[in-house]
Amino acid sequence: MGNLKSRKKGQIWIETVTYTLIAFVLIGLILAFVKPKIDELQDKALIDQSINVLKQIDSVMNEVYNEGVGNKRMVEVLIRDGSITFNSTSNSISFLFEGNYMYSEPDLRYKEGSFDVLTTKVGSTYKVLVKKDYPNFNLTYFGRENSKTLSKSTTFYELFISNKGGTSQIIDFSIK
Repeated sequence: MGNLKSRKKGQIWIETVTYTLIAFVLIGLILAFVKPKIDELQDKALIDQSINVLKQIDSVMNEVYNEGVGNKRMVEVLIRDGSITFNSTSNSISFLFEGNYMYSEPDLRYKEGSFDVLTTKVGSTYKVLVKKDYPNFNLTYFGRENSKTLSKSTTFYELFISNKGGTSQIIDFSIK
């Protein structure tokens, strides 16, 4: 009688371990299919957020320009991934991100408001470039014809945008 009881206990433990392993395998399979989709959705949200940051910077630049020489505004910029570049050579602002989400049709430019968007396929990932040229402004960084790239950060950048005037309408960027 005691032998039968210990066999039943052993069988219960074997069944418990088997069901647990089956549950882990199922969870693993679900994650294998769901995680890439979650990553894509996170990348899309990050790109959308970064485009909104660029639009905010653009709006402040226009405010500073319209308010006249000597006007200065501060924008807090959080970059969770990717990078934002203020290019003094080409007088442009751009956001570059590489991830799993195909934001737009690869190798075809399209407009997102006043910004140009270009997605290119790089191996199994996509590189998304969002850019706006400012032909009527001379963009500078700390008063010089330097370019500045802001990389991902856990804290906000305090970006100052100033109207320095001049014949080429200098818009200067600086970071505190």
